[in-house]
Amino acid sequence: MELVALRTFQAVVEEGGILAASRKLNTVQSNVTSRIRRLEEELGAELFFRKGRGIELAPSGRVLLDYARRMIRLEQETSAAVRQVGESIGELRIGAMETFAALHLPTALKAVRSEHPGLELRVYTDTSASLTERILNHKLDCAFIAGPVVHPELEFDQLVVEELVQVSAADADPVLQPLILFREGCAYRTRAIAWQRTIGHAMADAMEFGTLEGILGCVSVGLGWTLMPRRVVEQSPHAGELVTQNLPPDIAHVPTGMITRRDAPPMNALKTLAHAIACSAGQSA
Repeated sequence: MELVALRTFQAVVEEGGILAASRKLNTVQSNVTSRIRRLEEELGAELFFRKGRGIELAPSGRVLLDYARRMIRLEQETSAAVRQVGESIGELRIGAMETFAALHLPTALKAVRSEHPGLELRVYTDTSASLTERILNHKLDCAFIAGPVVHPELEFDQLVVEELVQVSAADADPVLQPLILFREGCAYRTRAIAWQRTIGHAMADAMEFGTLEGILGCVSVGLGWTLMPRRVVEQSPHAGELVTQNLPPDIAHVPTGMITRRDAPPMNALKTLAHAIACSAGQSA
């Protein structure tokens, strides 16, 4: 039983069909279909019920899914453990909120590359919620998110306390403007909405953007207001057109750090990364 077949089977289940799975796996539908067929022949069991153009997981498929996830997870853990030998080869998959990546990752990644030159560094940016899900699904080795984080499967190492400030255009009244936010799942979004309700802003609606500079650019021309780490605003090319306002500590202070799986093998590269970020944050505080 090949791991590629199990990954294909898992993708079909999680994506809800052959076509969606082929897109996720960057292959053609015929490859996905043939792998599933060979897997069924090898196991001597039907894994899916075909219903018109759709499929439904059969009882045998439900049993296999549990084992497939365990086997894929074990393969990932084995790969991670093997690359600890000198940490001279392999890949380090790092997730981060966009604001964190902009502020803290460049210097820290330079330190990791210096200490572990053989590691290939992969960086993914997303919301705290999405990054947490990717850690739980073994798709990242670590992620930097807003905390606090309490989860039985995760470790949270606080490294930084970010200070959020209210941001608006220099000639705008934020009370009369909509809130501009990152998409659902962003920890800053939750705090911004809570602050909006607390101060009773007249505009209850909001606009969503997927990028840091997209948000600050729109704020700078008076389209709305937002909450953002103070250092992000100070380093933005739009800083001259923005004004900031201090917030109460319960809104402003955001514990931020690195999450990893509790059952993941220790990686010296992650220690290097966390140490570099903590040092950098300490110097800039």
